[in-house]
Amino acid sequence: MAQINVNVNGKTYPLVCAEGDQDRLSKLAAYVDAKCTDLTSKLGHVAENRLLLMAAVLIADELQDAMNGKGGPALGTGLTEEDMASVLNEVAMEIEGINDRLAAS
Repeated sequence: MAQINVNVNGKTYPLVCAEGDQDRLSKLAAYVDAKCTDLTSKLGHVAENRLLLMAAVLIADELQDAMNGKGGPALGTGLTEEDMASVLNEVAMEIEGINDRLAAS
């Protein structure tokens, strides 16, 4: 297992991945970060857990469209369905972790 640090919404998160998947995971995290940046530019400040949830839902929507053959230009980044599913799982785990930390505070 390898560990990398990714930046999403101005924060650094350590993530674990299979050896050799570091570049792929970095690209996926950059995609999530771009979604967060886009949402923040449109909505202004949003609580981090809500922002990550909204980004995950938008990415899930893109994935659903791609699976139904309606993929749009946002999917032109070279990410496969497996990549998108992986990033959704990572985001879900991050959201759960943030939620746990907020609940403990």
